[in-house]
Amino acid sequence: MTSRRRRRRTSTVSVLLVLALALGGYTLHAALAPSDGSSAATESSTGAHPTGGADSTGGADATGGADATGGAEPSRASRPDPDTTATLRALASLPVKGKAPATGYDRTGDFGSAWLDVDHNGCDTRNDVLARDLTGIVRQGRCTVLTGTLVSPYTGGTISFTRGQTTSTEVQIDHVVALENAWRTGAQQLPHATREALANDPENLFAVDRHSNAQKRSGDATTWLPAAKGFRCTYIEHQVTVKARYHLWVTPAERDAMERVLDRC
Repeated sequence: MTSRRRRRRTSTVSVLLVLALALGGYTLHAALAPSDGSSAATESSTGAHPTGGADSTGGADATGGADATGGAEPSRASRPDPDTTATLRALASLPVKGKAPATGYDRTGDFGSAWLDVDHNGCDTRNDVLARDLTGIVRQGRCTVLTGTLVSPYTGGTISFTRGQTTSTEVQIDHVVALENAWRTGAQQLPHATREALANDPENLFAVDRHSNAQKRSGDATTWLPAAKGFRCTYIEHQVTVKARYHLWVTPAERDAMERVLDRC
């Protein structure tokens, strides 16, 4: 009996000793280990480089910062440039009313033959515009453009121009404010010399592709705009400038169409 009780006491003491050692070891580990917050912070900072943080993307320098995303630069629509602002002011100053009848309109009789030399430089207006708008031109004499390359502002397409009976019409000279439109919006009241000036004013003329010129005909901004959307602001700016210069008016629908384009510039 005595030896049995001794063995039991010895076993109990051994168990208690093992438990005490285990509890002490756990307490010591908890005291020395970092907190959960410190561990998370360490993992986050060391993970920045391999996961493509600021350094791996190059930060603002490598990506171009706000400029690369366009975030810092206001759009042209929200901050009109000075030309657009001036054009909107000029458009607001134009009279607004309906078109007059086209009765009696005659291109040659009302605006002079195509093409005159109204600036008296010795060259007709068509050759002046070809020389201005084409690149790599070859002339015959001082004025006549024989060949050149046009990037049509209305489409962005490239045309190789060669003067000739069947080839010259590939490049045509468009009146930005069509002459019939001008006739119906005030040009009837202008002196003949002023109408000739309007028909030959470089501000009202672009060398363009044949298809666009045929498609436009006498259309205004209500019925026709260049296919190249990036050129529409310039196109409308020229129309407004010409209408203001020659005291022409716009119709309500034409004014609204012009404003819609300019509001996006």
